[in-house]
Amino acid sequence: MSLSKITPCLWFNGQAEEAANLYTSIFKASKITKIQRYTEAGKETHGREPGSVLVVAFELNGQPFVALNGGPQFKFNEAISFQIDCADQEEVDYYWEQLGKDADDTKQQCGWLGDKFGVVWQVVPTVLKDMLGDSDVEKVKRVTVAMMAMKKLDIAELQKAYDG
Repeated sequence: MSLSKITPCLWFNGQAEEAANLYTSIFKASKITKIQRYTEAGKETHGREPGSVLVVAFELNGQPFVALNGGPQFKFNEAISFQIDCADQEEVDYYWEQLGKDADDTKQQCGWLGDKFGVVWQVVPTVLKDMLGDSDVEKVKRVTVAMMAMKKLDIAELQKAYDG
């Protein structure tokens, strides 16, 4: 059981279980922990068939999430994203490819991409955080310029910029 007091709730329009299955297949050490279904109660308000999926609780690398089939009223956008810290280029490539599969062209600069449900992710090599936190202003400037020109982040190119 997670000790986290904050659980992101992702609002879907009928795809909560599909999304939870996709995410738990991509992230290792992940699982679906509970599925709740709509009942007859409240049907006049929610309009869902009894027995259809209401909520899917799941964990990605120990972080709890909830996927809610709430309807079409709200859409995901870039104002909220989930950052994935990646140890190396292989990991960056893996998450970029897996989360970008079957998505519209939603890849954006600086490692942001939207998945096929519209959920936005930022796939970031952890070394970039170190580079951007360097006290050498010129190194930070070169890395920032390089990063801003990329969609998927390339560690070797970032390192070249950092090294000058």
